[in-house]
Formats: sequence, structure tokens, C-alpha cells
Amino acid sequence: MRGADDDAHASADDEAWAPQIVEGPDAADRSDEPPPTVSEPAEPEAPPSRTKPPLPVRHSIKGQSWSELRTRWSAPAVAVAGRSREVIESDLLSRLVRPIPGSRLTSWIVTLLITGVAAALRLLYLGRPGRIVFDETYYVKQAYSLLALGYEGDWIEENEEQPNERFAAGDYSMLSDEADYIVHPSVGKWMIVAGLKLLGPNDPVSWRLGAAVAGTLMVLLLIRIARRLFASTVLGATAGLLLAIDGNHLVMSRISILDIFLAFWALVAFGAILLDREQYRRRLAARAAAELDEEGTYRDPWGPRVGPRPWLLVAGVALGLACGVKWSGLYFAAAFGLAVVAWTISARRAVGVRYWVGAGALRDGVPAFLAMIPVAAATYVLTWLPWWRNPDSYMRQWAATTNAQAEVPERPWMPDWLNSWWEYHLRMWDFHNNLTTEHTYQSHPIGWLIQWRPTSFAWRSVEEADGAWQTCGADRCAGAILSVGNPVIWWGAALALLLVIWAAVRRRDWRAWAILAGYAGGYLPWFAYAHRTIFTFYTVAFVPFVVLALTYGLGELIGSRALPLRERRPGIWAATAVVVAAVLVSAFFWPIWTNQWVPYWFWRLHMLLPTWV
Repeated sequence: MRGADDDAHASADDEAWAPQIVEGPDAADRSDEPPPTVSEPAEPEAPPSRTKPPLPVRHSIKGQSWSELRTRWSAPAVAVAGRSREVIESDLLSRLVRPIPGSRLTSWIVTLLITGVAAALRLLYLGRPGRIVFDETYYVKQAYSLLALGYEGDWIEENEEQPNERFAAGDYSMLSDEADYIVHPSVGKWMIVAGLKLLGPNDPVSWRLGAAVAGTLMVLLLIRIARRLFASTVLGATAGLLLAIDGNHLVMSRISILDIFLAFWALVAFGAILLDREQYRRRLAARAAAELDEEGTYRDPWGPRVGPRPWLLVAGVALGLACGVKWSGLYFAAAFGLAVVAWTISARRAVGVRYWVGAGALRDGVPAFLAMIPVAAATYVLTWLPWWRNPDSYMRQWAATTNAQAEVPERPWMPDWLNSWWEYHLRMWDFHNNLTTEHTYQSHPIGWLIQWRPTSFAWRSVEEADGAWQTCGADRCAGAILSVGNPVIWWGAALALLLVIWAAVRRRDWRAWAILAGYAGGYLPWFAYAHRTIFTFYTVAFVPFVVLALTYGLGELIGSRALPLRERRPGIWAATAVVVAAVLVSAFFWPIWTNQWVPYWFWRLHMLLPTWV
């Protein structure tokens, strides 16, 4: 992708292909054509022949013979003779890493300014409404139970009048000591507990503070991620601003349910694998240059060893915590793991390693797998420590009681503590796969990319007799929370996604594949669960990648800095118009994202589109 601050050199993944090692000081500087090899000197051009031309070579793909295809897919050449180690390393780095132009200090100032805007949008009126809404009735109460009991206790609410209102008023007498059947792990609820502990559970702000902080931090992370992904501070800031004003992300940052925490940890993991990609490639360039300088070739056809990759450990921990919020974090682990392996394979190829596929998949891929997946699994298991340590947790004593008395015990070879935990997981799995209860706002994933069926989290109206004029200055007022994405962002990203897919396939652009990895982890798996009761607000888990897709498209509009400004000016104006339109639309939807009292006619104005009625 070409962005506003892109440098003029070509991407490493788009290098011309050539045989292994090239002699000559300037061979690698010719980016238009494959460098010549020393083993096959060019033959003099044959004179024109009047004879009938030979038939085309068989076994060709689009006019290319197998030998031509082998040459095309061989490792790119590396010039060695007459070059110092520093020059060789610089050549390799130009293939592997794109420098980010501009001042780092300026980028951080911009980052903090946009993050401040995001924080204001998420913290302003955070306590409104001052009541439990939508699925807060589960997760806020479960978080309070964790704080009070150390496990999720059962709330005795049958035959109780207005249990949510009583909870909001500070009446927690409905909480019993009996453990409740909970179908999601506890990491997200412990993140809610932090707000309850800080401000006290009787303050609505405390219920939602954890979500607001997570959503704000996601804006900061996305700015830095997009800046690194597109090598552009301008595009990084654009991505952060778009995420800050997206309605789906904004609402989910102001409502205390689990999906925003899943989105947060998934984005942390994505940022970690991007940092690993750069660090790995810099170290690979340094070690490859050292071997080429000393030996004139690689000692091993698989190339040099790179060593430990600590950012993959960070990614593994983040993915384990994502799974500890909701099991759907597992799909992000799979998608990001494949992306890491693909990036290592392409890096080996870019530095001229002969067996680059095997080296990337085995020499680097196996250690990368061990650094991510077992760490993610171990992290997930550790998140269950409070459950294991508390004997009153739900099903904690299942193996020692129910299973011990069964005619045919389940897995008697397991220790009781592990057997109980495993049985609990089997029941959670059964619940998630068989949840088919009809719901007014359930939706099919096919419409998620254009926010076809948004979710109403809260709605109330006030008539004139109830004091509507004092509430909003009209005879009838309405207050609503509608989790719907900014139409400019989501519809624009749906179009930009076509460009991203084309760039991934046609250009082999790694940035496009990185964005698609986010869609693969957060969106595509839901088609397998379309029979379930699922909602559009689940898209918050991959909304950062929706924003990145749109930013990719805006970068294409802006064009490369290598082009004259007069050629880029129309694209710059078009991209600016898209961002300004997104800001204006956000201002229009702000009242129904944040539960502001507005005249009833103004609320109806938001419902004009048929898909939102």
C-alpha cells in the first residue's frame, strides 16, 4: 500500500525473484529486473530467423514454462562481492523493513491528542443511564459476585420486583452463596471488578470504567499499529480517529459487557506480532549480513538462526487472556499464528535463503508456534486459578461427588480438580453450540459488515405530562443506546475490503494480508455459528481491522509521497472528505450512542434507514 508518508523504495515482499547469490557491487540496486547470475552468463542475441517459430513450451501457466516459474519463485539475489557487511545489511533491511518517516516525538504528540479525544468521548456521561442495561444484568452482577465471594454466585431474583433497580440502588441482598452456572471465563469480569473496587459498586460509572479504559487504550494501540503498518503517521492518526468516533466501538466502550475486553486483548496480540515481525527481520538482516560477509554465502541452505522472539511471548499471553474473556479469542490465535509463519517464510525468501519455505515453516515456524500457542494455553489455564482455589465455585467438586457416585464415571483416570474443570468446559461448549433462543435483535453475520441489524441496548421515552419539556425541551423525549457503527466508516470499509482482498492476492501485499488476518479471526468463524443467537455488536472484536481496511483505501487515494503533489491533491481532498463526513455523522449519532435525551422527532430521524427500523 502507498500512503501519504511512504518512502519511494519497493516493498520487500514485492522484490523481483532471482537465483541465490549475485556477484557484483550494484546487482541488488536494480529493482526493475532480476539481477544476472554468475553461473549463466548472458549469451549474444541470435540474429532474426526466417524459419517457423517453435511451438510454445508445454506445462506452462499463462505463457510461463516451469523453469521460468521456478526462477520466479526462487529466493531473490543478494549482492556480496565488493560489499562491506554494513552495505549488505542495509540492502537486506531495505527488503525487509519499511522505515517510518517523520518525527517520533510528533507522532506521540498526535497519538496522545487523539487518545485524549477518545477518552473524553468514552468517559463523558459514562454513568448515564444510571441503571443496568442489556447484558450488564449478567456481567456487572457477576463481577460484583467475584469481588464479594471470589466466585460467581447465584442471584435469587425470582419473584423479586425490579431486581436491576435494586442492584443499582446498592441492594445486594439477592446474592446467594450458591455458585451460579456461568458460560464465559472470568477475565473480562475481573477487568470490570477493577472499576468496582476503585469507585465502589453503587456507582454506575464504576460498572463501566473498565470497558471505557479498555476502549480508550485500543485507540492508542491502533494509532501506533497503523503507523507501523502503513509507515505513515498521518494514516496512523487517521485510523485512531476513525476508531475513536465509531459508534459500535464507542457504545461497547460505555457498556459493561465482555466483547470490548476480547477486542482489547486481540488488538494487543496483533500489535505484538507486528513488533515481532520487525524485530525478527532486523535481527535476520544482521545475522545474514554477517554470514555473507564472512563466507560469501550462507553456511546453511536454511539460512541463519535468529534466536528468541520475546514479542511472540507477549502475543501468546494476550491471546490467552482473550480466550479467558470469550472462547472466540481462539480464532484470533489461529489467524495470527498463521500470519507469523507466513511472514517468517517471506523474510527468509527476501534474504536469499535457498530453502526458504522449509526454513520459515520449520526453523522459525516451530519455535514461533511454541512461543505463542503453548503460552496462550498456559495463560488461559492460569486464569482459572481463582476457580480452582475456591472450593465453592460452580462444579468445583463435581468429580469428587457426582462423578464418584456415577455407575460409569467420566474420565476416572484424571485428577478430580482437572476432571471437574474439564466437565465444566464440556458443558460450556454444549451451551454455546446450542443457544438458539429467538431474540428481537439477533442478526446473521452476512449483514455485519454494513451493520444491517444493530442492537438496541436501552430505550425510554417521556411524555409532556411526565416532564418531557424539562428533559429535552419538547413535548415528547426519547433516550436510547443503539449499538450501530458509523455508516461512513463501515460502508466505506466494506468497499475498501474489496481493494484489500485484491491487493493481498494480486500484489501479495503483506499489509493487506495482515488486515485480512483480523477479519479471519474475528468475523469469518461466526458463519459456522449462524444458527445460533448472535448479534451485530460482536463485530466490536474486529472493528480495528474494519478501520484499518478503510485506512488502507484512504492511503490508496492519497498516493505515495514520491508522486508530485499536484497528482496527489485530488486523492488527498477525497480522503479528507471521507474523514470529515465520518466526524459529522458521528456528531449526528452521538445522542443515541450515549443515551442523551432528545426530542422524539430527532430520535425518529435516526431511524429513517429501513435496516434500522
